[in-house]
Amino acid sequence: MKIAVMTFRLRAPWVHSLKEKRMIVKSIVAKLQNRFHVSAAEVDEQDIHQIIVIGVAAIVPHNALADSLMNELSLFVEENTEAEILDEEREIR
Repeated sequence: MKIAVMTFRLRAPWVHSLKEKRMIVKSIVAKLQNRFHVSAAEVDEQDIHQIIVIGVAAIVPHNALADSLMNELSLFVEENTEAEILDEEREIR
């Protein structure tokens, strides 16, 4: 059993309030949870309006499935938000 962990750092320059940011975060997190059945949450930079940091974790049986899932997650985030992906971290534990 392996744990696939990803962190996405996004920038949304049009966001000017925490309320706007919260709407974007809730949307992305809900879509990830519904589509991939993973754990997802905002994990850092909660007080900065234009930076969004989302952590995602999933339990997988082996490394190959972890790599495949992380590739799908990355593509999904890229396609389902207008925010720019600044950084993406991947880890298999």
